[in-house]
This record gives sequence, C-alpha cells and structure tokens, in this order.
Amino acid sequence: MADFDVVVLGSGPGGQKAAIAAAKLGKRVAVVEKKHMIGGVCINTGTIPSKTLREAVLYLTGLNQRDLYGASYRVKEEITVADLGMRTQHVIGREIQVIRSQLARNHVTVLHGTGRFLDAHTIGVTGDEERKITAEKIVIATGTSPARPATVEFDDRTVIDSDAILHLDRVPETLVVVGAGVIGIEYASMFAALGTKVTVVERRDRMLEFCDLEIVEALKYHLRDLAVTFRFGESVAAVERRPRGALTLLESGKKIPADCVMYSAGRQGKTVELCLEAAGLAADDRGRISVDENFATEVPHIYAVGDVIGFPALAATSMEQGRLAAQHACGEPAGDLTELPPIGIYTIPEISFVGRSEDELTRDKVPFEVGVSRYRELARGQIIGDSYGMLKLLVSSEDRRLLGVHVFGTGATELVHIGQTVMGCGGTVDYLVNAVFNYPTLAESYKVAALDAMNKMRTVARLTAEM
Repeated sequence: MADFDVVVLGSGPGGQKAAIAAAKLGKRVAVVEKKHMIGGVCINTGTIPSKTLREAVLYLTGLNQRDLYGASYRVKEEITVADLGMRTQHVIGREIQVIRSQLARNHVTVLHGTGRFLDAHTIGVTGDEERKITAEKIVIATGTSPARPATVEFDDRTVIDSDAILHLDRVPETLVVVGAGVIGIEYASMFAALGTKVTVVERRDRMLEFCDLEIVEALKYHLRDLAVTFRFGESVAAVERRPRGALTLLESGKKIPADCVMYSAGRQGKTVELCLEAAGLAADDRGRISVDENFATEVPHIYAVGDVIGFPALAATSMEQGRLAAQHACGEPAGDLTELPPIGIYTIPEISFVGRSEDELTRDKVPFEVGVSRYRELARGQIIGDSYGMLKLLVSSEDRRLLGVHVFGTGATELVHIGQTVMGCGGTVDYLVNAVFNYPTLAESYKVAALDAMNKMRTVARLTAEM
C-alpha cells in the first residue's frame, strides 16, 4: 500500500485547496513544501505581499484623499521601505499561520523540502533529511517564478525582478519597469504613487491588451498624471549597471538612467527541479504542464493545477482548479470551472472585469449597447474623493442580457462580483434597473449604468420605428 492516497507538490492556493479537498474526502494526504515557503509564491513573494504593499502605499501617501484635502496631503512625509515592509511582513506572518492551521485541522501531513519524481508513484523529498514517499495520486502545484532573460545581469538591488522588488533597501527616486503586463503595471503604479519617477518600456503598442480599451486609456491617463512615462513599441537592447544605478539602452537609441530597473518579462513554471521525465511527463519551454478538462496530465493519476498550467494564472482560479482536481482524483463527482471568472488588476486605481469586451463582441458581430456610470456622479464617489472611477455594462441589444462588466476605480475588484452574479444567473439589465441599492454606495453605479444602457436601447428602437 502507498504511503499516502494523495501527495500535493506545493502549498500555494491550488495546492492548499487540493490537499484540503482530498482530506475532507477521507484520504491520507501530504503536502511537500520548502520550510520557508508555506503558502507558496502567493503568500510569500506574489499576491499577498504585493497587494499589502499597495494598501500601505495608498494609506501612507494619502493618495485617495488628495481630491478632498489638496495635492500636498500625506499621512507620512518621508515614506521608507521599513514603513512599507512592516505591514507586509505582518500580513504574510498571519496568512502563514492560517494556512498551517487549516492543514493541521484537516490532518494533512506537511513534509518540508523540495519534491521530485523518482518514478510515476514515488516522490523524493530533499530537506533537512532525504526521504522517499509513495502516493496513489499526485497533484503538481509548484507555481511559477519570474522569468529572467539570460542576457540580463540581475543583482537583486539595481537590476531586479518582481520578487526582489519587495526587498529593496530604499524607495528609488527613479525606476524603469520593463514590461507593461499586470505585474509591471501594478508595481509601476505603486511606486509612482510614492513619488518615484517611473518609466515603463513595452515592446507592444499598448498595455494590458486583454482589457477594455477605454478602461486602459483611463488608467494610462491617471498614471501619466502621477508622472509615469510610457515608451511603447520599444525594446531593451541592454542594461548597464553604473555606480549610481543603471542605464537602460533601448534599441531605438534612447538612454534611460535610473536608480533601479525592474524586469517584468512574464513568469516561468517551476518544473525544473521536479524531474518530470522520471514520471513520463514533460513541460513546455515556459515550464508549463498540459492538462485536460479535469486537470489530469498525460499520466492519468498525476494532476497539475495553478500557475504551472498557464492561463489564467490567478490565485482565485487556482483554488478552484485544486479543489476540482482533488475531487476528480478521489473519484468524487466534480463540476466544471465557471466560464465567468473575474479578472482583478491591483493597479492604482484598480481594474476588474468579467465577461466579454467591446472589441470581442464587435469582432464576433454580437449587437450590444453600452451603459456607463461615473463615480463623480455618485454621492459615494464625492464622499471618498474618487472623481475618476467608472463602471461600464455591455448589454445584448437582442435579449438585454449582461455580456460584460468593466470597472475602473476604488473597489473595482469588489464591485465586479455583483455583475458576475447577475451574469452567472442569466440575468438581464432589467434586474439592475429595478433593483434598490443602498445609498450612498458605489454599487449604485450598476443602476445608473443600467438605466443609461436601457435609455439608449429605447432611443434606438424608437428612431428605428420612425424611419
């Protein structure tokens, strides 16, 4: 008999939920994780520290209160790395305690070390001591690490990746961010809010290509107002370390001196140490593992979940993938992952959306109407000093169903769930038109946007009938 029914490699969102789901089904479960990485990348270097850093930045800079109290308003004049790190380390510590407690309550064995396949059912664990364990089912949830181009000399102080940026010894006066994806733009906005002069270099013509164009333009305008400079359509030729920082050389010939350069060039699946070939598996050139609709790999009893399988690579979807994979592995009936996962981008201000964009609907020739609400028209928007936020509804012109919800501004990642719920239940814009929302709230923006869309559709119908 195997040592365990299920062994999970990695304790991030996907691994943790897979382990607990299997344990609740009465299985003998073990999690393999490095001692200093309980909670995985999400808790230690990714989602939790970066989002906590964002909250610290918003509080200490007083950025959200400047419309009310003036541009010079700040909670603390000189903000140091220690100020930012204090809150971050506190939250990380508490989250690790929560995860340890959840695993212990569910009788999940935690094996500290690095796991690797010895064969399809055997895992070698290298930690304080070497040991071998066998398992009937195995779930790979090892996550990703920042991709580091071989041509770049990283020193974790002057030329850094998104992990090292959390350990800077000072807030840089100038910063170059290479890459305008989610992580790059999130950190660019945080440091711009701190007063750092940020330059973003992106080889593509726009940032966040999967987002609604109007929302992206609103974010770009706001970031430029924070003195962020964008260099789109530009590629980095070289980065030279200098005594007082680094010089970024672009292929166009431009030179950008800065205290620090942060590369945000995507992420690489953490599969090198797994010895996948011993289990009959292989990863692609980005370290990602292929899975089927049940998150099973080519070896039927081995599953993979989370960032290591690629898009959407979100903590929220990873949790569901882990739970569903564990249920399938244990022979328990499992549903499908929702087709309407919300996307949250924790820039300053934040962005969130669910469903389809205007570009996608236009491409697919789906007729729709747009309803918009702007925070400055809401009493709650005036109270909190958010004059730039907006909520956009995309409504089917044929049956008035919600096709997409796009939010920009304070509380976007919370607000989007109202639209997600209406869409998930097959609801129409009529529900939002007739619903009563608390006053004053930002949630009222749904009613305002719904009325806007409904009025536009009525106008089109009337004018069409008169023609």
